[in-house]
Amino acid sequence: MSHDDLDDVWRALANPYRRRILDVLRERPRTTGGLADALQENRFLVMQHLNLLRAAQLVTVETQGRQRINHLNPVPIQQIYERWVGKYQGDWASALVGLKRSVEVKQEGRRKTRRK
Repeated sequence: MSHDDLDDVWRALANPYRRRILDVLRERPRTTGGLADALQENRFLVMQHLNLLRAAQLVTVETQGRQRINHLNPVPIQQIYERWVGKYQGDWASALVGLKRSVEVKQEGRRKTRRK
């Protein structure tokens, strides 16, 4: 999946209901009916959202006889992490360490001022 293909993943993840579906599938694979039961929603609504999640390759389907088992595919989410989150993680950690040091210096200065 190229970085351009991640647009579909971002669009799919933008919807809170679809994120709920992914959370349920993270627990274990389920049929569409099983998802509808777990989410306490009608099957038609679940099917609409599943179609978008499948198009974004966030969900894969395994056919077992007449049943279609939906599985979470974490690969696109990992790609988002590697492309976006992972690159900024070091910067965030450095900024937080700097903020911590700044607060500690100010607190120490206030303590010295109170002692005088």
